[in-house]
Amino acid sequence: MSKKGRPQIKPGYQWGRLTVVEATEQRKNGYTVWRCKCDCGGEALMDTRLIQRGTAKDCGCRTRVKPGIRDLTGQRFGRLTVCSPTDERYPRGGHVIWRCSCDCGNEVCVPSRQLTSGYTKSCGCLSHPPLKDFVGRRFGQLTVAAYAGKRAGMHRWLCVCDCGNETVVGQTLLETGKTSSCGCMRGRLLRDSLGLSDGTSVRILEYYQTHLNPRNTSGYTGVYKHKKTQKWCAQIIFCNKTTYLGSYERKEDAIKARRRAEEEIDAFLEQYYAEHPEWKKARPEKAV
Repeated sequence: MSKKGRPQIKPGYQWGRLTVVEATEQRKNGYTVWRCKCDCGGEALMDTRLIQRGTAKDCGCRTRVKPGIRDLTGQRFGRLTVCSPTDERYPRGGHVIWRCSCDCGNEVCVPSRQLTSGYTKSCGCLSHPPLKDFVGRRFGQLTVAAYAGKRAGMHRWLCVCDCGNETVVGQTLLETGKTSSCGCMRGRLLRDSLGLSDGTSVRILEYYQTHLNPRNTSGYTGVYKHKKTQKWCAQIIFCNKTTYLGSYERKEDAIKARRRAEEEIDAFLEQYYAEHPEWKKARPEKAV
């Protein structure tokens, strides 16, 4: 025995199924690396410290854990129980990847470093809500029809919207109420708030008929002076289309052209108010 109470390693030293054969020229962390022979006929290279500790007792033929690797078999880390090592190694650091069983019944492969550091404690069932039975349940305008699998760490459900459309929604989004339709409700709210009709907003039309753009220099919406020709131009935007109404020497003529074009907008608004009387209101005079 050495002074520290540890065995002195030399050829012929035996422990477990291993026997030291000879010292090699290799060194690991300053310790001599020995060539050892196993009872199964296999060989393994082990440093002095590893042999003295006796942590590995064979070449890996029985424990399936190669010498120099900490055996985690049977140990628990959170909800995980280590079953066996795999032949794979984690790219960063070369850590052994272990096959583990989770208390929820799933299996997962985890690098040893993530187990021992406490970074991974489950197959994922702890970090995300568990799968629930949502089939047939209603969430807002949505009725859950079937489970659609798990993607990006979230359970997904196939839902049928009251409007007839189908959509796939995350379980958490359903539970929290963040998603309650296929998207038709958002469109409906937009139409209601802007008074959309044929792609045209009634509210925006009303606003620009009664308010001047701060950058307007003519004093009348849709009328401006061309910098190069120095003529007065008129244009109108309606139904997502810009129509050029011509250029004139006098500003009054450009304003008249603009007013004639606005008759189409007035007719559009009157028709909309007739169909939606709740929107009709006293309209202030146009900006002039």
